Amino acid sequence: QVQLVETGGRLVQTGGSLRLSCAAPGRTFSDYAMGWFRQVPGKEREFVARISWTGTSTDVSDAVQGRFSISRSNALNTVYLQMNRLKPEDTAVYYCAVARQYSELRNKGAIEYWGQGTQVTVSS
Repeated sequence: QVQLVETGGRLVQTGGSLRLSCAAPGRTFSDYAMGWFRQVPGKEREFVARISWTGTSTDVSDAVQGRFSISRSNALNTVYLQMNRLKPEDTAVYYCAVARQYSELRNKGAIEYWGQGTQVTVSS
């Protein structure tokens, strides 16, 4: 069983910043793309960001373009989501995701492993 451990979620004020981390203790995800989704109650889980296994390709959703960025450290088996200029509509549970193909990572059906989620709350 692969375990993905997300950390960094908390309450923050509008305009603030957070960095989420997702680690895979004892597991190497070389050759895998990694990314982040988020979900609010009553809504579908939505894509936020993805990064290729080399880190040379990245992509974020239109909703967070210009404010969020994704990075990874394969040496540490960790992917990060840097979130700046946070808005109340960014409030959600954020999930780390792993998929074989970068090109497929926007598709929830292609996700092989999910983290347990970390709550981000942005107060207005």
